[in-house]
Amino acid sequence: MAMARLTLCLLLGVAAMHLAGELPMAAANEYRVFVGTYSEGDSISKGIYTCLFNAETGTLTEPSLAVETVNPSFLAIHPNHQFLYAVNELSSGDGAVTAFKINSDGTLTRLNEQSSLGGAPCHCNVDATGQTLLIANYSGGNVVTYPIGADGQIGEAASNIHHSDPARKNVELHPRAHSINISSDNRFAYAADLGLDKIFIYKLDAAHSKISPARPASAGVAVGGGPRHFAIHPSGSFAYTNNETTLVATAFARNPKTGALKVIQDITTIPGGFEGTRSTAECLCHPSGKFLYISNRGPDSIAVYSINEQSGLLTWVENESTGGKTPRNFFIEPAGKWLLAENQDSDSILVFSIDQATGALNPTGDSIKVGKPVCIRMLPLNN
Repeated sequence: MAMARLTLCLLLGVAAMHLAGELPMAAANEYRVFVGTYSEGDSISKGIYTCLFNAETGTLTEPSLAVETVNPSFLAIHPNHQFLYAVNELSSGDGAVTAFKINSDGTLTRLNEQSSLGGAPCHCNVDATGQTLLIANYSGGNVVTYPIGADGQIGEAASNIHHSDPARKNVELHPRAHSINISSDNRFAYAADLGLDKIFIYKLDAAHSKISPARPASAGVAVGGGPRHFAIHPSGSFAYTNNETTLVATAFARNPKTGALKVIQDITTIPGGFEGTRSTAECLCHPSGKFLYISNRGPDSIAVYSINEQSGLLTWVENESTGGKTPRNFFIEPAGKWLLAENQDSDSILVFSIDQATGALNPTGDSIKVGKPVCIRMLPLNN
C-alpha cells in the first residue's frame, strides 16, 4: 500500500510539473537557425552552425556545429523542411553544391554533392515544389539548375546558362552571376549579374528542373552599378536590387504575367556619404511589403526604406549600425518582428527588433559568436 501511495504521488507530481510548464517543451514560436560561413583562411569556423531563435523574446541560443563542410557560403532549405542545400566556394576550380538531411537535433547528415559547374558559387534557392535547385556562380558567370529527388539528393544538372551581353560585344565584360531568386508564383527566376549590370529573367519549368530565357530576357541597371541581390515585393508588382559598386538601390515595376522589369527609381544606400572601401551586400523586403532593407559593408549599416505600396517607390528612413564589421547577410524572421544581422569580419550575429510602423531597427543587445557568418536560414520547430 505504501508503495502504491508513493507511485501515485510521483505521478501526480510529474503531472503538476507538466501543467506548470516546468518540463522542457519547445517554445510556441521557436525557429531552428542554420548559419553558413567561410571556413578557410583565418576563420574559426568549420562549416554550418545551428542554434535556436525564440521569436517571442528575440533571443538566440549558443550555436553548435551542425556539420563540417568547406566554405558553405549560401544556404537554402527545402519546402518540406527535411533537407538543406549549401553552395561550397572552393579555393580553385569549380565549386560544389551539397545536399544534407536535417536531423531533429539540428545536426546535418550529408546526402550527396554535385559540381557547381562554375567557380565561386555564391547563391542558391529551391523552388516552391521542391523539385528544383537553382544556383549562381560568381566567377563562372553562369546559373545552373538541378533536379531534387524524393530522397533530397541532387541530380545531374538540367540547365547551365552562361551570361553574356551581345549588345556590348566590343567592351571587355566579365559576367558575375551573384544571385538567383524565384517569383512567388514559381513561374520566373531572376539572376542578378554584377559584371554585366543586368537582371536576367528566366522562365522556370519546375517539373523538369529547367530554366529558359523569358521575353524580355533581361533588364539593365546603370552601367557600373553592379547588381548583387534581388528581392521581389510580396505583391509581385515591384522588385528591388542593391547595386554593390555604386551603393544604389534600384526599384523596378514588375509585370507578373511576363516577368518583365522596368526601372522606376534609383536611390542611394548611404545618404550621409562614406569615405573608404564600401559595397552593398544583401537586399530583402519586409514580409508586410511596407519596407526594404539593404546592408552596407564599410559603413557597416543597414539602410531602411519605406515602400509606397501603390507605386513601389522607396523613401529613406534610416541607416542603422549593425554593431560589427562587414554585414554580408541578414535575415528577417517570417513574422517580420526581428532582423538578424551577420557581421562577417567580427564573427557576430546581432538581433534587431523591427518597428512595425516605420520599419526602423533597434538593437536588442542579444548576440552570438560564429566564425565568418555569411548566410542565415531558419525553419519553424512547431510546423
